Amino acid sequence: MARRTKTVAGVAPDAIPYAALLAAQEPVILTGVARDWPLVRRGREGPEAAMAYLAGFDGGKPITGFTGPPEIGGRFGYDEAGTGLNFASERLALGDFLDRVCAHLGEERAPSCYAGSTDLDLYLPGLRAENGLILNDPMFAAHPPLVSIWLGNRTTAAAHYDMSNNLACCMVGRRRFTLFPPDQVANLYPGPLEPTPGGQVVTMVDFRDPDFERYPRFRAALDAAQVAELEPGDLLFYPALWWHQVDALDGFNAMINYWWNMSPAFMDTPQNVLLHALLSLRDRPEPEKKGWRALFDYYVFGEPERAGAHLPEAARGALGPLDEMKARRLRAQLLNRLNR
Repeated sequence: MARRTKTVAGVAPDAIPYAALLAAQEPVILTGVARDWPLVRRGREGPEAAMAYLAGFDGGKPITGFTGPPEIGGRFGYDEAGTGLNFASERLALGDFLDRVCAHLGEERAPSCYAGSTDLDLYLPGLRAENGLILNDPMFAAHPPLVSIWLGNRTTAAAHYDMSNNLACCMVGRRRFTLFPPDQVANLYPGPLEPTPGGQVVTMVDFRDPDFERYPRFRAALDAAQVAELEPGDLLFYPALWWHQVDALDGFNAMINYWWNMSPAFMDTPQNVLLHALLSLRDRPEPEKKGWRALFDYYVFGEPERAGAHLPEAARGALGPLDEMKARRLRAQLLNRLNR
């Protein structure tokens, strides 16, 4: 039985301890912080009331909706061969998506309908003004969050990781997060790098009926897991790179999340580094890989100042503190070498 995520009650909406959450680097549920948001109140009236409220903020831009047949049981992921996906995607009006969900309320074998990571201000302008966190920590001036909404019926986003810290605000319907620390990657059996259900690899393990003969290390992942059960109005914080499976448990569900990263905007994404490392390092002879591991520890994973500390300051270049100009030079140097 996975342990329960730590829960903190009584946090006022204007007193969320953002800095402390980041420093602890552990998932935490803040219960009831958003209980008085209008969308949460409409959800308590019923799914139809919540959908009508959301439709009132339709900005007129088509969203991306995913639809899967009843046979997938709401679990969006790879097909049986692992070379494709088990759902279809289309661009459609927000109102049409909500009507599709509404048409199947109460059905036991409804098609699975899901709209993930939809930019809140772009597609539902004005909604955040009535349903938004008070971002009163100075960190957000330098690192403004990306705010998105997730809509659908009973669906499962298979376990995956994100590259940013996350505050997930459960608005309508209940949600269950199953969370794993980053070091459990090998025990979660990630799928192919492409295609991916939503831009990130997801686990091959079906948590509803895990095949332990095919995925035996998943037992170790379960030993390290924790479960966060969210009611409407609850917030869940979890750090960047934590794996998480998200189960939406009711006939209509809505969640608003805040993604932010403390790295400067001029830094490139480590995901690109990973792909480049597959291209240039993984299949080299083992003695060479051992040597490159030492180089990466020296230049990248060790103390940032170490590699340039013995050099005159004017000669340190990229070995000194990175800024926007140095990042541009590095990017140009890398592009030049890749295009040879």
